[in-house]
Amino acid sequence: MRVTVEPGPIKGEVRAIPSKSHLHRLLICAALADAPTLVRSASTAAEDITATIACLCALGAKIERVPEGFAVKPVDLANLPAQATLPCGESGSTLRFMLPVVAALGVTGRFEMAGRLPKRPLAPLDEQLAAGGAKFSWETPSVLHCEGQLRPAHYTLPGNISSQYITGLLLALPLLEGGSGLTVIPPIESEDYIAMTLEATSAFGYSPEMDGGDYIICGGRSFVSPGEVHCEGDWSNAAFWLCAGAMPGGDITIRGLSAASSQGDREILNVLGQMGALIAVNGDTIQMREGARRAVEIDGRAIPDLIPVLSAVAALAGGETVVRNAARLRLKESDRLAATAQTLNALGANITELEDGLRIRGMAQLCGGEADSWGDHRIAMMAAIASAGCDGPVSVTGGQAVRKSYPGFWEELAALGKRVNIHE
Repeated sequence: MRVTVEPGPIKGEVRAIPSKSHLHRLLICAALADAPTLVRSASTAAEDITATIACLCALGAKIERVPEGFAVKPVDLANLPAQATLPCGESGSTLRFMLPVVAALGVTGRFEMAGRLPKRPLAPLDEQLAAGGAKFSWETPSVLHCEGQLRPAHYTLPGNISSQYITGLLLALPLLEGGSGLTVIPPIESEDYIAMTLEATSAFGYSPEMDGGDYIICGGRSFVSPGEVHCEGDWSNAAFWLCAGAMPGGDITIRGLSAASSQGDREILNVLGQMGALIAVNGDTIQMREGARRAVEIDGRAIPDLIPVLSAVAALAGGETVVRNAARLRLKESDRLAATAQTLNALGANITELEDGLRIRGMAQLCGGEADSWGDHRIAMMAAIASAGCDGPVSVTGGQAVRKSYPGFWEELAALGKRVNIHE
């Protein structure tokens, strides 16, 4: 799909879509609970969420889209399938959450992967699971085979690789017959995502005890359904609209975001504020308007998903913005440091890759041109937002990548007054 976006400001009002991160966790807890649960959520057809639903249904859950969100009938833990095929698509969250869960349930699993997912790291999560009784083999370069029963034990993970590994074990270990422990070695990155996991398990009646820095996890239980739970609005995808408001001529109002959320990407407000954007917060509504864009230093350690779109704003900010501690971006759906630099440079920006970040020299205006999405939803959306600072159109190849997290993105952009031409 090629999408051409005409230049000019982005203005108007939009409602935040459901948090993909929060919804993954709520659906998994609901599918492992003792009774049905209504997961209240605005409709979403994000491919990552579809992947998680398909995996849970492969284990025996029944998940139905209803007007209020998702009606979840849980897995029958006493009558699990002996084996299951789990289509993870390109979703790293789905794979890293479901792999420990399947191992804890003792189901033989075939994990089917697409895109760059087979190349994204699983170590040391897979090493810990193997030490606990799981056995792994690659059936094909894109199909991982897992068998064996995970044992109650003490597991250890570094905190500076992926919080998804930690979440996977926090979801899985309560399912084992006996108690387990989990040590997370500092420094811990993306702590907010771990907090989100603990909030989700707490909503389903379970919170691990803490012994110093260790999690003490009781076993032999399913989660307890609260009857219904509510999925938050998504700060990660809302960041694209908030950054649009900070671009030349921008004025965006977005509704449905909780300032009290544990989502780490709410940090977007602080960063854009430092860059000079004009921000007004009223309950769950945020207005973002163009201000004096100025260069800042951005630490990507806790907010890696924000770096591409913040780079688009920085490309039009006075001075030199430096992004540091963002090496993990090289292991996403694309090498996001390379993809961000090369895509924005193709539109007229002046960005240099660093080993763990970017050096961005602000320009008065970008020129537009051809933008490769790299098959990455966040790069496609970044290029679209960058069009607000261009004097010519931006043509995005691979625009279908947005379906991974935000299937309605192009339609929403058009509703905000941008001329968007889609060529299938």
